[in-house]
This record gives sequence, structure tokens and C-alpha cells, in this order.
Amino acid sequence: MTAVENRPAAEIGQSRLRKEDAHLLIGRTTWTDNITLPGMLHLAILRSPMAHATITSIDVSAAKQRPGVVAVFTGQDFAETQGSIPCAWPVTPEMVNPGHPSLAVTQVNHVGEAVAVVVARDKYLAQDALEAIDIDYAPLPVVLDMEAALVADTTLVHGHTSSNRSFTWTFESGAAGTGAPIEDTLRDAEVTVRRRFIQQRLIPSFMEPRSTVVSPNGEGVTMWSATQVPHILRTMLALTLNIPEHKVRVIAPDVGGGFGGKLQVTPEEVICTLVARKLGKPVKYTESRSESLMSAHHGRDQIQDITITAKRDGTVTGLDVHLFADMGAYLRLVSPGIPVLGAFMYNSIYKFAGYRFVCEGVFTNKTPTDAYRGAGRPEATFAIERIMDALAGELDMDPMELRRKNWIKHEEFPFTTVCGLTYDSGNYEAATAKALELIGWDELRREQAERRARRDPVQLGLGISTFTEMCGLAPSRVLGSLDYGAGGWENASIRVLATGKVEVVTGASAHGQGHETAWSQIVADQLGVPFDDIEVIHGDTQSSPKGLDTYGSRSLVVGGIAVVKAADKVVEKARAIAAHMLEANPDDLEFAGGSFSVKGSPGSGKTIQEIAFAAFAAHDLPDGMEPSLDSDATFDPENFSFPHGTHLCAIDVDTETGRATIRKYACVDDIGEVINPLIADGQIHGGLAQGIAQALYEEAVYDADGNLTTGTFVDYLLPSASDLPSFLTGRTVSPSTTNPLGVKGVGEAGTIASTPAVVNAVVDALKPWGVQDVQMPCTPERIWRAVAEGVGGAATADRSAEGTVAYGGASTASSDGSGEGEQL
Repeated sequence: MTAVENRPAAEIGQSRLRKEDAHLLIGRTTWTDNITLPGMLHLAILRSPMAHATITSIDVSAAKQRPGVVAVFTGQDFAETQGSIPCAWPVTPEMVNPGHPSLAVTQVNHVGEAVAVVVARDKYLAQDALEAIDIDYAPLPVVLDMEAALVADTTLVHGHTSSNRSFTWTFESGAAGTGAPIEDTLRDAEVTVRRRFIQQRLIPSFMEPRSTVVSPNGEGVTMWSATQVPHILRTMLALTLNIPEHKVRVIAPDVGGGFGGKLQVTPEEVICTLVARKLGKPVKYTESRSESLMSAHHGRDQIQDITITAKRDGTVTGLDVHLFADMGAYLRLVSPGIPVLGAFMYNSIYKFAGYRFVCEGVFTNKTPTDAYRGAGRPEATFAIERIMDALAGELDMDPMELRRKNWIKHEEFPFTTVCGLTYDSGNYEAATAKALELIGWDELRREQAERRARRDPVQLGLGISTFTEMCGLAPSRVLGSLDYGAGGWENASIRVLATGKVEVVTGASAHGQGHETAWSQIVADQLGVPFDDIEVIHGDTQSSPKGLDTYGSRSLVVGGIAVVKAADKVVEKARAIAAHMLEANPDDLEFAGGSFSVKGSPGSGKTIQEIAFAAFAAHDLPDGMEPSLDSDATFDPENFSFPHGTHLCAIDVDTETGRATIRKYACVDDIGEVINPLIADGQIHGGLAQGIAQALYEEAVYDADGNLTTGTFVDYLLPSASDLPSFLTGRTVSPSTTNPLGVKGVGEAGTIASTPAVVNAVVDALKPWGVQDVQMPCTPERIWRAVAEGVGGAATADRSAEGTVAYGGASTASSDGSGEGEQL
């Protein structure tokens, strides 16, 4: 019998205040930029002002004479040693990876690419010396439009390649037993709806800019970095620079957010390592906010061509997805895999008979893209939830009723989807019913009808998003089948000290998620020790040598379960010692509340603390027993976890000014069993803010020369708390059947679900004007233009002989998603 079966559940489910917060609140943090080492030098990086150009000459002689400057390096200085920034996800055997130098050698391919580095005695002297570097560029034509980039004889981003296409990844499937190819499903459809959606480019905008400190030591290095992935960074740094892995130590100290933006091996980390080893001195680099927005990887940036087919009664039959995914100028750590992850989520919670997915990865002269909160799954959820609303409009059917007709019923779980994934549990009906009640849906619909009847200039829109997601990036075999370069397992170790205190070592690396609190709650229940007697150790490859880090909502469902498995081993070791101490058979012992007792004799027993000291003393242990309770475990899930939920948005849209104001937002999420409701709510709230931001506020815009015109927070619009409503949140619980805690992921749910709910609400408000789409972000100008075009009939649907819905007006957009000419 395991600790899981007997835990008293005293901690799990409590809204514990976070252990992590105290030192943050009183300024006792250790950000990477706070670290100072003896003799440390400072780096400043000169970045290309050109999006596409050949470097014809670089003269650094004047910069070397500047006060305080120790050295200046260019790409030529490291041409033979810098290697290439790694890409760990070659999604097809034919994928083109042009290579990615940390410092450009002969050519620059996006604005902000690093071309030279100044090393000085302080960061200000280093920054000042950059202006003394003289570089001549020979401009090349700039490639920004993804579709134009694939036209024959177009300019190549990388001259040594034959095309701007990096890869084409395809997937096709028919539902079990149908045997119908997708072409038959599409051809025989009674109703067909086609749409093009633009996923604009976003910037992760984490609170703490990226920072790196590197100290050389003999053959190896110690690196402190504001990273989400210290273990992956260690391995990749060793491979890239040919350093023995056991000589590389990576420490992620306090990290101020990431959202996928610090899931990376960055050029700056490689540059710092090269310079530190070259000079034999510790070095530090911390980016400015404008450098971060320009050079740290971006997210999203896709063109989505979606076709959905259905019967006239509303039963969906087929889904055809074609993506253009902008990789930017280079492939970063998991760039190609981001849209591939989404491939398995376009069908979402609906029962399709046929499905096809094609993704073309395209090089352009923009900053590279990679993971951003949700990573492929928000894009998929947006497309399916928008096209479901479009289908409902074509069928003149209530959007919620269309969803109810097609979603997987709770009694059908476990359910194998058209993509081949097996959803283990869920109850979409319960989550939806609770969300409708929470927001007061029927009353809002009545108000909407009244406003429409009187042609109120401020219209009420109601938006729906019923979603699921695959998270807990694992299992390893599945990732291997998708050509991912690593596994999906996670490791944990538990050390029980002589005094009964407990140290938990986890391979998951926290940067705001609350691991220290949640892991302490889990272990407190597993072992029956006080919450405050547990310390969680993470983020250092020396003290936590095994791990695959934090991303993809994997911490709890993979890393947390590794903690459970390690605790089970502690209990079984303790059981043997307790049986010896109590002169009983181990099978006759019960473990509850941190104590072992003989069945039927609850008065006699031994606590886990007593057993820990007995193991430490080792005076009287069973023969062959090691004098330790310490245990470790590695957990590799058998399946993803599949949280789900229903998100509803009520939005007021002023049709005369275009202003959209969220009036009510309600969401009911099913994330399985909840370890800490306070932390879970915080994750949902943060995710909602980022998803709503994509719908209404954020967009990275480039001009015709490839310059980022939204390179500061003056131009790149982030919502503040005053721009967002008070969220109405609720939960239903369908425990996962694939892990012993019954938990599912939560970190990305709010972001994945909220964007389509908001945009559906905006479009619903404009329905009387014939508007069928507003390109994100739904700015006042874009909404105003959609209304103006709708009044003139430009946005009214045209139905072809095949029943296809074509659209115009606000739906027509620049193919690269820049919205150039529309930005106020």
C-alpha cells in the first residue's frame, strides 16, 4: 500500500500562501543582473540596423581605444569556434536548417542580429564604445511576406539554400472505422465554410530582461542565466561549444517570468561563454528592454487557411488546415515544432470524421519565432473556435448548440480523436453549464436582442470558447515519434535528514509558478511531515543534476508526479525499518499521517521522523538495509494531460468609435485535482491577461524595410490591470486517470481559451453590420473600419455554388500579419 493511497490530504487542496513570495516582497532576490563576481567584465552588443545585408567591412580599432574597454570581438574572431545556435526539433528529415551564428560573420538576416561585442570594465563604458565601431553593409532585398517568400525566383533569406521553405509537415487522418480519405469528406460535404485567420506576431514581454553571467574555470564554465531551462541549456551549450558536459554548471537563480521566451539557448549566452573563455575572466551581459523586444524570440505569426465541412443538421464531418508559419530568419531551439504541436489540437473537443493538416515553415528577415505561452495550441484553439462560429452563422444555428451537438460527451471518455490522441477524462457539459450560469448568459442574450432592436450604437457581443489542450510535454516515445531531440521525463529526489526535515530536489525549474509551495504541499501529505519542514531545491545543475525543466504546463503533471514517486520510495524504505523497530511484518503496517502502526494496534507506532533518525544512527537496521531513506524517481508519463474548459466573454463595442470594452468574462476550467487553488487561480488570471492581450492589444509590426516599429512599450501595447475586468472563475473536476494525483496542467489554459472568446464576442457584436471577421488585435481603428465596410456591404458574406462562405472587409489582411497602414 502506497503513501498516495493513505495520504490524509491535509495540505493538498489548501490555498497556501506561496513560500516563494517573502523574499521577492522584501527585496532579497537574486536576479542574474544582481550577481557580481571578482574581476567581472561587462559586455555590450552591437546589433544590425539592417534586416538583410552583407557585411562588407568592420573596423573596431577606435572602439578598442575607448576608456575602460578591454576587448572588442566580431564574428570573424569566433568563426571557427562559435558553432551554431541549436535547433532540437528537426520536424522532417528534409528540414532546412541554414545555421545560426551567435555573432554574424558575413551576413545579417534580421534587424537586431548581433554583429560585434565590446568588453569593458562597466556596462556604461561598454555601451558607449559601441558607437565607435564602424561597419559597412551592402543591403539585400528584404523578405517579409511568407507567401511571397515561397514564390519561385524570389530573394533568398539565406543564399546558400535553394528556397525560403524550411519544411513542409503533413498529417492526415480519418476517424476510426470510417475509412474515408479527407478528399472524399471535403468533396461530399453538404456545407463548407472557409476562412483565413491571421495569428499576429507577439513578443513574450517577460518582466525581467534576459541576463547572463559566465565564469570560466579551467576547461569548463559556470553560467548564471535568466533561463527556463538550465538542464537543457547545459547540454546544448556543451554540444555547441564542444565543452565536456560535466564541466558545465548552469544556475537559474530568481527568474522574472518567461512565458516560453526564456525556453532557449540564446546567442547572448553563447557569446558570453566565448568571451569569458577567451579572456579567462567572468563576464556579464544584461539586455535593455528595447534589445529584448527586438532580439529575443517572438511568438505566433501564422497564416491559417481553415476549411470545415458539415451536414446541414450541424454535424461536423471534416477539417482541413493549411498553415504558413513564419520561422523568422533562423531556427531556434524548438521553432519548427511549435506549429506541429498545434496540429493535434485543431479538432479540439469535436468529433470529426476526417482531418488534414499541412504546415509550411518559412524563412523571413524577421526576428526568429519560438515558444510563447501555449506554443501552437492557442493558434489551433483560435482557429477551430472561430470557424465553429462561422459555421454556426452559415447554418443559422446557435453557436453553443453547434458545439453541444459535436463535442465529446462525458460518457464517451476515454475518447480517441481523429488525430489519434486519447483524451482520458473530461466533462464539457458540466463546465459549460457552470460557465453559462456564472456569466448570466440568458439575461445577456436578452439584453443583446434589445440593443439590436433599437440599433444602439454600443452593441453587446457574446463570445464562446470551449477548449481542451494537450499539456505536460511528454511522453518521451511520442516526442520521439515527432522527431523531438529530447525526452519528456522528469526527475525528483527526496532527502530525509536526521532530524526529520526534508529536502526535495526537483528537475523542474521554477520562474514564478509556485513549485516550492506546491511541492511542499504534496510531500507534506505524502510523508506526513509539516509543510514548513520541507525545502525545495531547484534551478542548479550541480545541486539538481537531472531534469528537463519547465515549459508546456508540464511541471505538476510530470515533475510533481516524479516527486510523488520518490515519496513512495521513501515510505517503502521507512516501512522496512519501522517493521524492524516494531517487530512486525511490513505487510501488517499501516501508514497514515506520517506514522507507521500495526494494523489493529493504533496505539503503538513510529513516526517518519523517528525512523529517519534511526536510519541516520544505523544502530539497529534490518540486515542489508542502507542507512538512508533518501530516494529518487524519474517519471515519464504514458499520455499527455488534457485540461479543458468553457470561457465566455461579454463585450461592449462602440460602433461609432470602435472601442471594445470587456464587460464580463467568465471561465470554468477543469484542471483535474487542484493542489493549491490560490496558485491555480493566479495561473488562470495571468493566462487570461495574455490571451485577451492578443485579441485586443498586442502586435509586433515591421515596416517595409524590416524594422520593428513596435520596439518599445510605448508602441507595443500591453494591457494594464485597469484595462481588464474582474474575472469570474470556477472549476469542475474530472480527475486525470493517467497519474496518481489526478492532476492536469493549468499554466497555459487561460491564454489558450481566452483569445477566441474575445474575438468571437467582438464579431458577434458587429453581426448586424454583416461583419464576419476583425483581424487581431481588434483595435478601435480596425473595428471602426469593419463597421464602415460592413455598412457598405463589403463585409457581407457571398455564398458560392458549393456553399462556401467567402468574406471581405476587415477579414482581408496583409499576408504577413503586419497590418501595415492600419496602425494608428
